[in-house]
Amino acid sequence: MRGSAPEDDTRTHRPALRRSATAVAAAVLLLPMVSAAPSAHAGQPRPGTLQQAFSAAAARFHVPRSVLMGVAYLESRWDGHRGAPSVSGGYGPMHLTDARAAVARQPEFSADDEDARGDTARTRRTVPAARQRAVLPAQLPARLRTLPQAARLTGLPAAKLRTDSAANVLGGAALLAASQRRLGLPVSSDPAKWYAAVARYGGEDSARGGAAFANDVYAVLRRGRSRTTDAGQRVTLAAAPALTPDPTQVKRIGASAGSAQRAFAHGSSGALECPWTVACESWPAPYEVYDKTNYGNHDLANRPKDQRIDTIVIHDTEGSWETSLRLIKDPKYVSWHYTVRSSDGLIAQHVPTKDVAWHAGNWFVNSHSIGIEHEGFLAAPDAWYTEAMYMTSARLVTYLAHKYRIPLDRQHILGHDNVPGTTTSTIPGMHTDPGPYWDWAHYFTLLGRPFFPTVDPRGGLVTILPVYPLNRPVYTGCAKAGQPCPDHGSTAVRLHTAPSDSAPLVRDIGLHPDGSATTTGVNDTGARATTGQRFAVAGRSGDWTAIWYLGQKAWFRNPLGIPTAVDAKGPVATPKAGRAAIPVYGRAYPETAAYPSKVPVQAVSPLPYKLLAGQAYAVGGRVQSDYFYAPTFDTAKHAIVRGRDMYYEIQFGHRVAYVRAADVDVKSSRAPASGS
Repeated sequence: MRGSAPEDDTRTHRPALRRSATAVAAAVLLLPMVSAAPSAHAGQPRPGTLQQAFSAAAARFHVPRSVLMGVAYLESRWDGHRGAPSVSGGYGPMHLTDARAAVARQPEFSADDEDARGDTARTRRTVPAARQRAVLPAQLPARLRTLPQAARLTGLPAAKLRTDSAANVLGGAALLAASQRRLGLPVSSDPAKWYAAVARYGGEDSARGGAAFANDVYAVLRRGRSRTTDAGQRVTLAAAPALTPDPTQVKRIGASAGSAQRAFAHGSSGALECPWTVACESWPAPYEVYDKTNYGNHDLANRPKDQRIDTIVIHDTEGSWETSLRLIKDPKYVSWHYTVRSSDGLIAQHVPTKDVAWHAGNWFVNSHSIGIEHEGFLAAPDAWYTEAMYMTSARLVTYLAHKYRIPLDRQHILGHDNVPGTTTSTIPGMHTDPGPYWDWAHYFTLLGRPFFPTVDPRGGLVTILPVYPLNRPVYTGCAKAGQPCPDHGSTAVRLHTAPSDSAPLVRDIGLHPDGSATTTGVNDTGARATTGQRFAVAGRSGDWTAIWYLGQKAWFRNPLGIPTAVDAKGPVATPKAGRAAIPVYGRAYPETAAYPSKVPVQAVSPLPYKLLAGQAYAVGGRVQSDYFYAPTFDTAKHAIVRGRDMYYEIQFGHRVAYVRAADVDVKSSRAPASGS
């Protein structure tokens, strides 16, 4: 965050990737755009460390080294990612792009039996087959083809620019120098004189995005940075706290970006809802009738006046930025509030936050949440997000959390994979994004709420917190069912029935109603606890810790030397005295007596799980029961039913759940008795 001390972060930066639980696995095709053959060894960077590579590239192209390093930090945090491309086809520390992203995946809400709205008040719709494939533009935008240009400028082979970090840095320096020339600006050793070129580098097709990118780069230059890269190299950028960019260039870029906030085009009087520190554009989702009676693709509301907003749901798109923007304009499709672009963190707002988007597959959650999509893929662990995306997303979430007083914790900032099914039958079809490769620890650090121990082991709770690059559970099914995914850091830990790696994984009877075992599949969340989630401790044995999870004791490896969880304390829910078991719900709907005659009663339908006597679950908050009845385009027929029943949101498994307040006692957590 702004004003913080220089970062000393040894964790590997990795992508946020996602896939629908029902989507068919397919590969992302990244087809290089081959440049003309360069002269032999022309411009070859000298060997050495990455720090030396920045110095060599800066000297060759007369770009201040600090500027070059600041740009690279925003793009990759100086990681090379083993030559793997980002979700937008960018390579290396400088994120040189060379992508024909012919996406063979189905986009997010594409399976025929899915219901992103999560409410039976309207007939479930299927997604036409024509919408289940991404459409590749005939001409890739300039932001997705900077690597071929860098190859021409340096004379280096495109393949080397993709895989060799030193060459990649040289290519980035060449692009910055070329931008400075195109802008008619002189070469200068003063970092303040490169603001416009940095903006051009970060925002080829968006002046507003470029300005936001440049502002972030100069904030990094002022603060300084130091970290160990994924190649094990220590890189340090000294702080320059007095540095300010050339005001003439700032004014020039600002004039291009424009300061006007465009209002939404579908009847909302509100302007864009984004913090001033990010680049944000309006791309409104349609609210209109089609086929005479059906309408899409969201519902008008008046939140938070009529219903509270207490949750933000993090998604990924399972498609490109261009595909996502095309789909959001289709009234027959579904909706979400924002999309964040990978290459530079540009944000598009689609639905005003006062309105209810159809994004989470759970109508109760939809009614109280804001959905944010991120350009990316769950099952492509070697793809990665830029730091610019993580940073702008975190700023958006911080802004929204402040606006609506949403707690910045993992029971209010959910992944789509943490949203519960509404009823037993919907559990197997719930989505699994952003998946086990989203770096929650880094994300919450950017939110200003890093995870850390809050108490000694007597606190009775643990916060899941594996060291991302060192935590490498085996996943399968990224490219083909049953086949191992690439070895990769992960944000999740596996849960076993006993303190042993050879013990079976715990079972999720809702996800596997046929009684089949939990698998290592990348989309199987049945035995998975994720960074930031809090669970009540059920026991300890050597290097293993047990937690209460889905009504059972679940063990995960938690060695003292490299812990995968830290101690915490807080409120927990336990069954009322004398109750052997209480039901668990996927939504907090009102009691029958609360419904007026014009609104069909929604069943208070328990999930197949039980919270048993002697167990405890971390409480996220107290929730009043309600139901938003919105079956038609005509808002005059909408109604909000508020009940007397109160619920508690709990961390019950990988997904959150709800229990009736009348069924539980809430008390402070405490460690189990020795020997449990």
